[in-house]
Amino acid sequence: MTRLTLEQVTDFGDFTKGKDLKEFFKRAYSNFASQNCLSDVRLSPDGRHIHVIVRQPKSGLMTYDKYQRANLMQCQKHVDLVLTRNVPIVDVIYIPQSKPDDAASVLGVIFDNGKAEFWKFLECRSGWHLLQTVDLCNSPRAKVVSVSLCQNFIIWCEERPPSENSNSVSSDFRFCICKKTVEVNEGGVSFGNVKIALHNNPRYTTISSGDLVYLLPDMRENSSVAVSKVFLVWSPEHDTFNVHSACSCTVMKSSSKESDFKRLVTDFIGLLSTINPPHICGFSPTGCGDLLLLLSTGWVCIMKRDGCLRNIYKLPDNFLSASGNQNSLNIYNEILALTIGRTLFLIDTKCGLELERISLKTEGLLFVNSLDSHSPQMLSETGLFVVTQRQKASPTHSEDSSALLIESVFEEACKYYQQRSLSSTQLTVEKLKKGGMFQAPISLAAILRDFLCNQKTKTGEKHSSGQERLMSSLESELRSLVLLEDIKTSMVKASEKDLENYCETLVQQEICRLLGGELERENLQYLNSIFQLFPTYSWHAMQAVLHLRCNGEGSLSSKAPAELWKIILSPLQPTANFAHCNGQQKHTTMNLPVFELLCHSIFKFQPSWLPRFLELAQQQTGMTSSSSWSYGMKESSESLPLYKRALTVLPCKGSYQHLEVELLLCSERPKAIMQALRILIEQSQWERVSQVAERFCRKSPLLNKEIFNALLCEVSQHRDLDPYLDLLWTLCPEDMTVTSILNIVLKNLPDSAQNSGPFEAHGSQVTIGLLKPLLRKVLQRETKPSHRYADILQSPTIPPLTPPRQPKGLHRDAEHQETKQRTSS
Repeated sequence: MTRLTLEQVTDFGDFTKGKDLKEFFKRAYSNFASQNCLSDVRLSPDGRHIHVIVRQPKSGLMTYDKYQRANLMQCQKHVDLVLTRNVPIVDVIYIPQSKPDDAASVLGVIFDNGKAEFWKFLECRSGWHLLQTVDLCNSPRAKVVSVSLCQNFIIWCEERPPSENSNSVSSDFRFCICKKTVEVNEGGVSFGNVKIALHNNPRYTTISSGDLVYLLPDMRENSSVAVSKVFLVWSPEHDTFNVHSACSCTVMKSSSKESDFKRLVTDFIGLLSTINPPHICGFSPTGCGDLLLLLSTGWVCIMKRDGCLRNIYKLPDNFLSASGNQNSLNIYNEILALTIGRTLFLIDTKCGLELERISLKTEGLLFVNSLDSHSPQMLSETGLFVVTQRQKASPTHSEDSSALLIESVFEEACKYYQQRSLSSTQLTVEKLKKGGMFQAPISLAAILRDFLCNQKTKTGEKHSSGQERLMSSLESELRSLVLLEDIKTSMVKASEKDLENYCETLVQQEICRLLGGELERENLQYLNSIFQLFPTYSWHAMQAVLHLRCNGEGSLSSKAPAELWKIILSPLQPTANFAHCNGQQKHTTMNLPVFELLCHSIFKFQPSWLPRFLELAQQQTGMTSSSSWSYGMKESSESLPLYKRALTVLPCKGSYQHLEVELLLCSERPKAIMQALRILIEQSQWERVSQVAERFCRKSPLLNKEIFNALLCEVSQHRDLDPYLDLLWTLCPEDMTVTSILNIVLKNLPDSAQNSGPFEAHGSQVTIGLLKPLLRKVLQRETKPSHRYADILQSPTIPPLTPPRQPKGLHRDAEHQETKQRTSS
């Protein structure tokens, strides 16, 4: 339970002229026009010096030094950095010592006219001392517009004075990129000769990162709009340039040693009119050759040294435009810190996850402290701040469990009410607790607290109060929750030896908990992640939860309740997608249903159990052989039979066709049985084919006819079934006739190049001699009289007398007299 917080480490009172520094920041934050002052604030690598470049009303440099009070007691006079030139300052750079033992860096102040002063802070003398003054530019009319330090090179962008005949277009390309070696030693600062690396380029801002220098277009120069769409990456050591853009097509030209900018961009000048990259609103070097970019689209990206542009984090929509122009960003040990206005974002660069969003009282400037480069540090109006991980104090065991349980109750309540809410605003635990919005979480938290308290002071007395009855009804659920939290706490404190046992217990508890109720999408995703991260523990947990046992005959048994099987065998989710592979359906979604998860686990650790597990699952669904014979029914993802769902775990390569056959046969469905029979026929496993035919022909007359027709087709094509013909002829359906049999045989006879006779003895075709027993049997059945309707068709040997016929108009007495005469005769 850790939380990233912003803590103040020092006040401006620890710096010289701390009141003046505080007043400067107040003025900088007071109005929008002076917010750009923060871009002119520099901090030393060790965090002991703050330098503020003053632009207006008069150019200058303000320095604030952090030092120990003991030194000030010994030497009351503190020597400040006093500049000797009244010229605009371009920037300040820190040059490290050639000897690593000497931690004090040399400060270089670069002026607009190409002059540079190099100062060093001597703590023993309590102040700054000027070491050397040097001219960077060869021409006295040249001006420096940006400067940076890359390894042992000073890199700057120099503006050459325009010629008298130059037009406005050529005046945009009157800049050049220069470099000069620099080295700090005991004697002072030594420099090499000036070398121009790039001619006729637009105004660039130089940013060094590792051994590379990024040349970003200066947005203040709007004359060369097309060229501002690209930026350059320069290697001073090899003098090579790469042309990049802030859109997806990053690298346009790579590793060019061209020293003229116009010839460098000639190859892709037409491409500039087709691309529209976003503007670069902020940047920061990472120190290893990469560059962080904040784009106008809201994306925070990192430009890798190989030219790949990787997205890290997307700011909320319109957040960048609504929060002002002031921003700063840096990477600290795989954590990206980003300040936009008065908001500090902390993002994990590996996955782009937002770790924390901290609201600031005032705007701030991020910087890197060489003494603690892993922690984000920020300079704000009130002082220096650092981001730390605050961990809650570890209370007693019962108090820790109580706090965790209560917090989990409120978090789960937030998810529940967020689903039912019509509002788009995110519901938090703080909002839930305020004003008694919902009483259900508070009641559950109180029940948990009372349960934990009663565990310590439990007596033998039993009360019949409502509270006691409530606690007794919830005792099993509360015990499982407490046990789960205890296991989590024990895992944090456990050694590596005991961690495996705790992990297996935790996985089993989590699987039991998830399968104890209805599986929503989040719980199903969580269950999938458990099976993926802990496959072995999940396999053992699955056997324990279902109470799976395998007897000596190879069948499986389970003592799991029907409610658990109902959750396991629930139909496929509507969001699940399928892809066909060799006639089978394969899942393309990562969130597999529970039945598929269990089948994957069985297939990985005990493949021979898979058909038996399918039989066990079909028994639980109440499927019997009498109810499984269904023809012509359309199947959907909701009514997909279990055997098809089990087939999805098999690979597509066909190396597990024996398992596929077993699963198809275990389904006891006609289509599946015929599919298994065709696989066995393709593999020429004729003994297994005869066993399957004998077993399933007794199940259904329709299936019997399909199997017999399929095998009769095989008999017509080859002689491999000769040893099993006696069994095959016994499987002949009763409604088969000699004509139908001969039609099937003639249709499936293979084409033969030789004119062999019908009574060939040693050929590969079927002969009349082979079909003779079958035809005789069917013919006898056709000629034999049927006794099915014998009782209807039987007639007496003497026919009965014909009844007398009379006209319709005779009277009844005449009829009576005729009958009397016939009786007397």
